[in-house]
Amino acid sequence: MNDQSNRDFGMDAQRPDSVQSEFTNRSPATSTVGGLQSTATDIGQGPSRKVKRSDRPDNREWLLAAVLLVPNLVLLLSFTYRPLVDNVRLSFTNWNVSSPTADWIGFANYRTWWNHPSTWQVLSNTLIFTVATVFGSILLGLFLAMVLDQKIKGRNFVRSVVFAPYIISGAAIGVAFQFVFEPNFGLIADVLARFGVASPDFYQEPTWALFMVTVTYIWKNLGYTFVIYLAALQGRRKDLDEAAEIDGTNQWRRITRVILPQLRPTTFFLSITVLLNSMQVFDIINVMTRGGPQGNTTTTMVYQVYQETFVNNRAGYGATVATILFIILLIITMIQVHFMQRGEQ
Repeated sequence: MNDQSNRDFGMDAQRPDSVQSEFTNRSPATSTVGGLQSTATDIGQGPSRKVKRSDRPDNREWLLAAVLLVPNLVLLLSFTYRPLVDNVRLSFTNWNVSSPTADWIGFANYRTWWNHPSTWQVLSNTLIFTVATVFGSILLGLFLAMVLDQKIKGRNFVRSVVFAPYIISGAAIGVAFQFVFEPNFGLIADVLARFGVASPDFYQEPTWALFMVTVTYIWKNLGYTFVIYLAALQGRRKDLDEAAEIDGTNQWRRITRVILPQLRPTTFFLSITVLLNSMQVFDIINVMTRGGPQGNTTTTMVYQVYQETFVNNRAGYGATVATILFIILLIITMIQVHFMQRGEQ
């Protein structure tokens, strides 16, 4: 029995040598992480060597960025910022477009604008026109988008009809709507005559003249707000609608509590873009009323810039009005962006 135990002990003593030789003949285990190879011995020995990796971007990326950005920056500087700086400079001069020189007069144009009797009439026209067109375009566009988002027959045709005026020239729209609002034989006069009502004189009464250009502008640009709202409605979360339907929510609460909160970013975006476009309208007013009737009853700030620069030959004063309009738009946009960011937070 002792001999048997000695033999077993001898076999056990020899086994580690065989295992050791087996592991010695094998190649070390390797692993690949992020394109770098490391061996088991490297891991056991710690970071004996450092791999140098460059954090500098490839020159080809810089070249591609330059090719894509530089042409656009050149165009932006040449046709946007340079004219803006020149306009501010000209607002401090007495100059007309036909004169080769401009006389520096400081803030005289700004004092003239502040004290001019027509300034507040023009500001009032601009405010009324802008508020009416912004709210009118957004509310009507949202209503039509919600109606035409339903599964109704012929909705694609109606969508095209609503959007079509937006791509038509504003001057062409103005000419067409001159016949609509013509007080003697226009479309509105004909409809009112069937009910025994006389048509107001849209071209002679100041209040109705401003109403006429406002309605025309809303009709022309309604397709823009309609398409943006329609895209937002089609991209909203359908599961919230299904949950509201399962809960038995009525249609009004579904609109106010489920749909409208999802459209808040779209509404902020439209409020900015429609406001900027409304305060810069020119073509419809120029074709339909030319700033009148009876003085400046439909003259907005943008139309005043045109009148002072090219009709009254006071380009310096026109640049002053344009600079003030730019400051107003900048302040309004900054306020809107501030509230939009607060709403997102």
